[in-house]
Amino acid sequence: MSRFTLPRDIYHGKGCLEELKNLKGKKAFFVVGGSSMKKQGFLDKAVNYLKEADMEVKLFEGVEPDPSVETVMKGAEAMREFQPDWIISMGGGSPIDAAKAMWAFYEYPETTFEDLCIPFNFPELRIKAKFAAIPTTSGTATEVTAFSVITDYQKGIKYPLADFNITPDVAIVDPELVEGLPAKQVAYTGMDALTHAIEAYVSTLHCTFTDPLAIKAIQIVNSDLIKSYDGDMKSREDMHYGQCLAGMAFSNALLGIVHSMAHKTGAVFSTGHITHGLANAMYLPYVISYNAKEPEAAKRYAEIANAIGINGTEQECVDGLKKKIRSMNDYLGIPNTMKDCGVKEEEFREKIGEIAKNAVEDACTGSNPRTIDAAAMEKLFTCIYNGTEVEF
Repeated sequence: MSRFTLPRDIYHGKGCLEELKNLKGKKAFFVVGGSSMKKQGFLDKAVNYLKEADMEVKLFEGVEPDPSVETVMKGAEAMREFQPDWIISMGGGSPIDAAKAMWAFYEYPETTFEDLCIPFNFPELRIKAKFAAIPTTSGTATEVTAFSVITDYQKGIKYPLADFNITPDVAIVDPELVEGLPAKQVAYTGMDALTHAIEAYVSTLHCTFTDPLAIKAIQIVNSDLIKSYDGDMKSREDMHYGQCLAGMAFSNALLGIVHSMAHKTGAVFSTGHITHGLANAMYLPYVISYNAKEPEAAKRYAEIANAIGINGTEQECVDGLKKKIRSMNDYLGIPNTMKDCGVKEEEFREKIGEIAKNAVEDACTGSNPRTIDAAAMEKLFTCIYNGTEVEF
């Protein structure tokens, strides 16, 4: 038996932020990240809509990129003091991911972070509050997913938390909020969305419900990411919806080792910090080479290639897909090797054994279409570091 879960309500279209004034409740705990939404006036607008709904609003500001366990615990404590019946989060993946984890500790103070790291082990939520998510980037799709990524900086590891309980009740996908995104953020989040969709399509848990969402998302990224990066606002709107479709797909089909690898390298190197979307974009062609040694995966990569106009033999389609991704990376200014990201060889060699082991143990590895062990993972990372072909 399989399960397919989405938010109960997804509002989309310019100006749909206004839907906040129709939420029913008494207290809203509002989690945000940096100051961009405040500077652009969207934070005040959202708070005023909630006040129109006769809600008392408490802001929790300053969630950092790659939110920490400490931030999550601090937010949960503030929630317990305020006792909201709605948790609202506006931002990129980080504030929304942090708010999801805060939600669990708010409702269950006795639970531990280690408990939540076990996939699909969350306690039953919505005892005290419902959750609404408002994305301000076009990539993570955390507004429609059963996932949250929290970083333990003492260990240098990102932990993907997974449970259908943390799928938001309401997603507000307003393209006006992404019109002011910096070009680099458009690039990284857009390639993150592409990776979500491709990994969902080849996942061992893909199904009839997830396949169409993944393919449509891939087609949108293929046609609109570059134009969005170049400043076309219609394409930026379409990308905001496309990344949401990719999220619906991977939340239910799960992901693969591109994400396992990205999770375990984002906070570990002292030089050449590799942001999540950049990591996914860089690792993806190499992982396709590795996975395509598995016949079913090769077949599905070829189907993806066909969907974006790449034709030929199965191998030609797989090669064409990798070439397409690398050409997009080149246009978007994304390096194709870890060395080009500034990661020093000495540190890479020192840490790669532990990184490879942690990546294999990541929750995303289980649904990858080809199995992998720590030795093969280390070889794969070495290919990515040096830019060499994956031939094993």
